[in-house]
Parts: sequence; structure tokens; C-alpha cells
Amino acid sequence: MADLYAEVIEEEERLTRTQQRNYWDRKTFSSYDEQQRAMARSTTLYIGNLSFFTTEVQIYELFSRVGNVKRVIMGLDRFKKTPCGFCFVEFSTHDEAIACSNFISETKLDNRVIRCEMDGGFKEGRQFGRGLSGGQVRDDRRSKDEYDPGRGGYGRSDVADGNHFRRTMAPRKRSRDDSISVDEPPRKHDSERRSPTVEPQEEENPRFRDREADEQQEDDAPDAPIDDEQQGNDGQ
Repeated sequence: MADLYAEVIEEEERLTRTQQRNYWDRKTFSSYDEQQRAMARSTTLYIGNLSFFTTEVQIYELFSRVGNVKRVIMGLDRFKKTPCGFCFVEFSTHDEAIACSNFISETKLDNRVIRCEMDGGFKEGRQFGRGLSGGQVRDDRRSKDEYDPGRGGYGRSDVADGNHFRRTMAPRKRSRDDSISVDEPPRKHDSERRSPTVEPQEEENPRFRDREADEQQEDDAPDAPIDDEQQGNDGQ
């Protein structure tokens, strides 16, 4: 009996708390006020957190219990054109849509807790996912370590904090020296390669410098004149 009473209290709290998020679809409405005015007379619901395997027949069967369903528009991957986990449900009246958002939101469909929110009205093109991968943005944000069998398996992001939405820097142009191996010495510039290498000259010893100067003077001195007697001896 106590468990039943707790379930009743929990159900009352679920029905009384505000379920509509303060979400503004900037691609469809020019302002948040315009979106709110459209929702005040809309007959369309946005259904989120669906399994990729949930069919239109299942959605018709569930939502027809509250009101007359006119149309179900399945959300599609914009590349693969396959279901990607959301849909739009159009009712005959605005009151039926309000009642459905109150009574069916946070109930289970295909073992998943679904979310029902009032929508400003379906327009062509809104059925396609807006994520980078073609599906919903929430699946792009899901970490690669987080597994959800009903929504395509593992996520696509390295981290789950949305860093993949940050703009990455363009790769810089690789310089000529980037291809040099670590063990290879750096190349010299052309000016350094073309300049002739001048070998350093050894400084002369001052003692040998004086000796070489004396020998040079002896070599440069004129020959002594030959006297007549010596010339005669040479002629004999």
C-alpha cells in the first residue's frame, strides 16, 4: 500500500512540474517570442529520445490514446535518410497536443523514456538531423566510450563536453626544415655553403723571421768584381 501511495505522489509531481524547455529554434523562428506565439496555437508535438528502431506504427498507437493524430513526421539522418531518434506528431486540436505533452511525456516507448514538448509547427526541412554526422547534435556530443544500443551504439566525440564543436585551427604550412630527420644535422643556408672557407694561417716565429730576412739580403747582394789576375788564371 505504501508503494502504491508513493507511485501516486510521484505521478502527481510529474504532471505538475514544468516540462517544456526554454528552447529557441533559431533556424525556424526569428525570435523566441515569435516561437512562443506559434506554440500557443500549435497542434504539433516534438518527440525526443526515441530509439532508431521505433516505427511510425508504434507512435500512432501510443499517441492516438490521447487524441486524434493527423500525421507523424519521422526525423531522418540527412545523409542516410534513416530514422535518427525524434519525430513530430500533429493532432487535430491544440488541446489534444497539450494533453498529450502532459500525460505521455516521460513515459516509455521501446524501453526508452521519451520526451514530448509543444512545437511551433512543422516546416519542410526540420525532419532532418542537424548534427555534423547527419543525425542529432546530442549523438555527436555523446562520448565514444558511451554506448547507447537504441541510438547507433557508441558516440562520435572524443570527449563529452562539446569540444568537437570548437573551430579547429587550419594546419600551418610545413617549412622546408620540417622534413629533416632528428639525427640529421641542420642544413646550412646557400650563402653559407657558397662562401669559401679560409684556413687560418699560423703565426710565424720572430726568430725564424729574422733569419729568413738575412738570407734574402745575401741572395739579393751583387756579385764581387773579378780582378785581372784572377781573369788571367781563368783564361789559362
